[in-house]
Amino acid sequence: MQYILENGSPRDLGAIERALATLDPSALVDVDPSGGSMRISTVATERELLATLSDAGIADPAPHLARVPSDCCGGCGG
Repeated sequence: MQYILENGSPRDLGAIERALATLDPSALVDVDPSGGSMRISTVATERELLATLSDAGIADPAPHLARVPSDCCGGCGG
């Protein structure tokens, strides 16, 4: 799943990456330099992701997290 974390609170990208790696070693995180929103790709559930973001120091991440609709066409089999 892909999620967007809007720029709602200060974040430590390193802390988020470390926490996510514990939950999902294949997770990817990148930041939009123009607006500061963060894209997260992970196999974790939304509940697991919210808990991990809280553990990484983001206070009340739920209002700032949005799931991105899948753009998978199924063509690659992945």
